[in-house]
Amino acid sequence: MKTRTVLGSIFASIAVLVIGWQAGNAATIAASQASASATTGGATGAASTDSTAGSTTSSTGSTSSKSKSTSSSSSASSKDGTYNGTTVQTEFGPMQVAIVVSNGKISDVKPLQLTNADGRSQQISNYAVPILRSEVLSAQSAKVASVGGATYTSDGYLQSLQSAIDKAGL
Repeated sequence: MKTRTVLGSIFASIAVLVIGWQAGNAATIAASQASASATTGGATGAASTDSTAGSTTSSTGSTSSKSKSTSSSSSASSKDGTYNGTTVQTEFGPMQVAIVVSNGKISDVKPLQLTNADGRSQQISNYAVPILRSEVLSAQSAKVASVGGATYTSDGYLQSLQSAIDKAGL
């Protein structure tokens, strides 16, 4: 009886991983296509945004007064670009993500470093990251629930994500 319970648990875990992986791949493909079409028109703004990102985050007061004097469309596009989050050390290795901002919204989240302490932590990252990415793109924030069974990975991902969002000024 105990063997049957253990085997049932293993098969259920495998099913969750396969379904999550398939859902993550579908979301990744759709977002990549949307991201590619969105970034072709804004390539010139991205280079200038990266060079001003430090001054934008360090002078919050002047940014808010500046945004009042400019139109809302130009203030949204001034945030366009790619922003790297800080590297967060988790119990199972480093975690770092970058966000791509288009038209003032998060259009993509790219993993730069994933937990890699052992094979299991890599499996967990491969399972959890597509789910987290999908949730973040829907919520447009780092305020999403952790993925069950991937607490350390989720926490590191969301902390790095929040630092990237802060750098972008979103």
